Amino acid sequence: MPKAVPAVPPGFHTLTPHLIVRDADKAIEFYKQAFGAELQGQAARMPNGKIMHAMLRIGDSFLMLNDEMPDYGALSPVSGGSSSVTIHIYTDDVDAAFQRATAAGAQVKMPLMDQFWGDRYGKVADPFGHAWNLATHKEDLTPAEIEERAKKAFAHGAGSQT
Repeated sequence: MPKAVPAVPPGFHTLTPHLIVRDADKAIEFYKQAFGAELQGQAARMPNGKIMHAMLRIGDSFLMLNDEMPDYGALSPVSGGSSSVTIHIYTDDVDAAFQRATAAGAQVKMPLMDQFWGDRYGKVADPFGHAWNLATHKEDLTPAEIEERAKKAFAHGAGSQT
């Protein structure tokens, strides 16, 4: 009888994002530069050289990715038109992380600023069609405090600094 193994492998969390990208080799290099990703082992390749599976580590979490494979219905946001998914990264120094991401080629979608819910937060899009939120949590607030700050922020235009 095979040895019992944990349902969630060591090092993983319950939820792990898996991205489909056009040109996975370039995406891996971008994620290294932009988010400090580390490739875990070797990327598994198809006979045609496309990446079938790659595992990256960003902080304490894994990110899986593969090249788009239209024959299998696996399209990247670039081919599919858009993605409704956003990946959120909490980091100790969001200013440095935001600078690193934009220096690597990420496009600013929402400038970095202090937000009414207690995070310093901004949004970028990577060159492969995926959206990323970057944040540092700065304040623990009650629901009432968040609601009051939200009213003030939206009265001055959504996304206003607190």
